[in-house]
Amino acid sequence: MSLYDDAVLVLNGYEDQPELRDVYLGHLAEHPDGMYKPCGAGHLTSSALVIDPARGRVLLTLHKKLGMWLQMGGHCEEGNATVEAAALREATEESGIAGLTLLPGGPVRLDRHPIPAPCHWHLDVQYAALAPAGAEAEISEESLDLRWFAYEDVAGVADTSVVELLKGTLARLA
Repeated sequence: MSLYDDAVLVLNGYEDQPELRDVYLGHLAEHPDGMYKPCGAGHLTSSALVIDPARGRVLLTLHKKLGMWLQMGGHCEEGNATVEAAALREATEESGIAGLTLLPGGPVRLDRHPIPAPCHWHLDVQYAALAPAGAEAEISEESLDLRWFAYEDVAGVADTSVVELLKGTLARLA
């Protein structure tokens, strides 16, 4: 199965946010290259909120280009077998934490946001990744900073997309 086929399968099985899900599926139907960065009309990305439930905290990265506190994530690559694999790869690379596991149940949320030309949109498929006990984060070259935040502090530093991703993650954990 190709990464494109996996994305269609994942999105068809995602029951929340039906209008946005249909936008993603429509985009892929119109753009067979819509999984990858070169697609000028926009492309799918995959991300994961790294969470440490035992300590009530999440790991956010200060994005180098955007200057915003965000979850780990980025572009799908040719070697990614699944959208989940892309999210886990990005979370591991950007956090420096080995042994992350994705929260079961598929994507937690979808988030479509504009980006500067030449592309126009990121259609982000958002997961949550559980950090192993005693996880030590290590900053990557893609970040200005990397920091753990208590759940209650996230709304003060991150945008609505991250706040909603945290809410969805906590609801799934409950």
